[in-house]
Amino acid sequence: MEPLKIYDYLTLARQRIFEWVRPLSAEQYGREFPIGLGTLGRTLTHIMICEWAYVQRIQGRDLPPYETWPIQDEKPPPFTTLEPVWITQAGQTRAALAAVRDWSKELEYRVTRNDRTSIITASPADIFTQMALHEVHHRAQAMNMLRHLGVAAEDIDFNTLMYQRRDAQPSSQD
Repeated sequence: MEPLKIYDYLTLARQRIFEWVRPLSAEQYGREFPIGLGTLGRTLTHIMICEWAYVQRIQGRDLPPYETWPIQDEKPPPFTTLEPVWITQAGQTRAALAAVRDWSKELEYRVTRNDRTSIITASPADIFTQMALHEVHHRAQAMNMLRHLGVAAEDIDFNTLMYQRRDAQPSSQD
């Protein structure tokens, strides 16, 4: 896999999601659903902050305590705030990914959950794979919510957005 190409796909697919979310009302953005993190706002915020956290890990940085993060998925910002922050973050993410020289290097970091600390060992490739698949997982939930809101959220598969296409010339057998 090519991480930068995969990330370019994620940002392109994300732009489609943004196009579908932009016209929604604040009520629709915050409507509760029995899937994902419950609302589009929380789900999209979660994807964005997790991307940031995964990139921090890829860069070998420790994460500050979650309670100190300026954006948290339990308190999602309005979409008009989230979108420009995420667009800026995407440029930083792409630059961080472009700077990786050894995708297989073992990294270690600590995670504390429920008063239990674990040491995690993963490579930048592992962390990037988690980041990409995590976004796709939650993006599918967001698309489901959008469809329930009446938005015609269409196909945004990798092949649809990234494969080159051209019209075929009719053959003599047609």
